[in-house]
Amino acid sequence: MLREDEKSMVSSFLFPGLLVLLMWTIHLFEQFSGISLSFLGIHPLQVRGLPGILLSPLLHADWKHLGANTIPTLVLGASLFYFYKPLAWRILGLSVLITGFWVWTGARGGVHIGASGLIYALASFLFMSGLLRRETRLMAVSLIVVFLYGGMVWGVFPDFLPQQNISWESHLFGGISGIMLALYYRTEGPQRRIYSWELEPEEHESEDSAKAEDVSDETEEKPYWQTPEPDHKDLDVVYHFRKRKD
Repeated sequence: MLREDEKSMVSSFLFPGLLVLLMWTIHLFEQFSGISLSFLGIHPLQVRGLPGILLSPLLHADWKHLGANTIPTLVLGASLFYFYKPLAWRILGLSVLITGFWVWTGARGGVHIGASGLIYALASFLFMSGLLRRETRLMAVSLIVVFLYGGMVWGVFPDFLPQQNISWESHLFGGISGIMLALYYRTEGPQRRIYSWELEPEEHESEDSAKAEDVSDETEEKPYWQTPEPDHKDLDVVYHFRKRKD
């Protein structure tokens, strides 16, 4: 039988796995049918490009493009659902919407497709959120993200991209949206445990006074009419007397 944490880890891969499966299914359909669905991507500042805000992460130009986005989507998506489960759906949905909308409003002309914007949003959220919360496990996740995907930072600079048809705008806007979401939700979800010695003196005093009040309430004498009568059943009464001398 799987333990609770093992079940949680397995379930955290469920939605990212389904998302990757959908991406591969769509690309397989394009390959076998000969029909390109790229027209469903983001066309900046065009009405026909609005559906692409939601659909563009599912579309990819070729197998290399799809393969490059598969593992990061799985790893970063599973990390989000495992460590930030209460926030995962909101972060995922807002990452897609905010990144896609910014690409629609501010990117170059053409068609923008691929899950790289979402990947940059998740990576920047996990990195920044771990630093802000200062919780041991979450900071470890931040370091792992840097170790695995630290090189992604160069993807926001067009001069460092190997090809000119790569949407660096999606990378840039995705990274910014992830940082923004980490700042906005910094007080929600998992938090660092605060120990007693980290509290301010005022907080210590308030805690001590609260404890003192509790003790005084317990030791306060009750009025005589609230005091229970003693139980005489177990008392032994002994009388002493002397003979009278005439």
